[in-house]
Amino acid sequence: MRSIAIINQKGGVGKTTTAVNLAAALAEAGNRVWIIDLDPQAHASLHLGVGMEEDYLSMYDVLTDDVPLDQVRYQVDDNLWISPAHIDLAAAEMELAGAVGREIILRDKMQDVSESYDYIIFDCPPSLSVLTLNALTTANEIFLPLQPHFLALHGLSKLLKTIDLVARRLNPNLKLTNVVYCLYDRGTRLANEVINDVEYFLTDQRNTGSVWSDATSFDTRIRRNIRLAEAPSYGQSIFQYANDSNGAQDYRSLAMEVMQQTQAASPEATIDPQEERFTAPHTSGNHSIAMEVISGE
Repeated sequence: MRSIAIINQKGGVGKTTTAVNLAAALAEAGNRVWIIDLDPQAHASLHLGVGMEEDYLSMYDVLTDDVPLDQVRYQVDDNLWISPAHIDLAAAEMELAGAVGREIILRDKMQDVSESYDYIIFDCPPSLSVLTLNALTTANEIFLPLQPHFLALHGLSKLLKTIDLVARRLNPNLKLTNVVYCLYDRGTRLANEVINDVEYFLTDQRNTGSVWSDATSFDTRIRRNIRLAEAPSYGQSIFQYANDSNGAQDYRSLAMEVMQQTQAASPEATIDPQEERFTAPHTSGNHSIAMEVISGE
C-alpha cells in the first residue's frame, strides 16, 4: 500500500484536482483507492458529489471525537472511497490546541482500519496546519503539485523545512517523492524555465540525505484544461464528466506513472498500459533566481 499526502501551502495550484483525479484514474485501473479529505473547504468531497449540507460523519468527527475511520468512509465509485471533510474542520485546530499528541491522531486512528487499499491519498489544506501535520505523520510519501510560475515557488523553502522537521521528529518514513506540474501551458517560455529550474534543484539535491534527495518530477504535465475546472460543479471526476478531454488523458498518464513506480517497488505487480505519456519538451533556463527562491537564500 502507498499512502500519499498531496500538499502545497499555496492555493490554486491544482492540489485538489490532482488528489481527486489521480485517485479516480488509479481506481479506474482496478486499484482500491481511498481519499481522505482534510481541507475544511471540502473541495475534494464536493468534487466527488459529497455536499457539506448533508448530514454525515466527517473527518472532523474522527479528529475531535472518538469516531473510528471505518465509520467515516463512503464509496463514491467503483474501487473509490472517500472520507469527507466538513467546514467544521476549520475549528479543529483550536479545539485540539490542548490535546496531547494532536499531530498523530490520524495515524493512531489508521491502525484500526479494517480494510486494505492499494493507495490512500490525503488531500491537505493549503496551509501548514495541524490538519496537514496529521497527514504528514500518517503518510509515507508526498506528492507536490506545482504550477510552473515564479510566484508558485515562493514558500517552497518553508514547506521543505516543515517536511524535514516532521520526518525527523514524527515520521521517519516520510519522503518527498514526486513533483507534479499542473496548469501547464506548453506554449510559454516561463513554464519551461521554471520547470527546468526546479529540475536543477532536485538534481542538485541528489545524495544529500535530505527528505527530498530522491524526489523526481513526473514526466506527465497536467495541461491547463477548462474541463478540469468544470467537473467539480457537477460532483464528478474528470473521467465521469469529460472522459475524452485532455484533462482525462493527462491524469490517466499520471496514474500510469504512479503504477509503474509501484510495480518497480513490487515486481510481482503487473500493469497493462492504457495511455501513452504526455511529455513536455524541456528547455534550458537560468537557474539562479529559482534556486534562491527554493533554497530560501
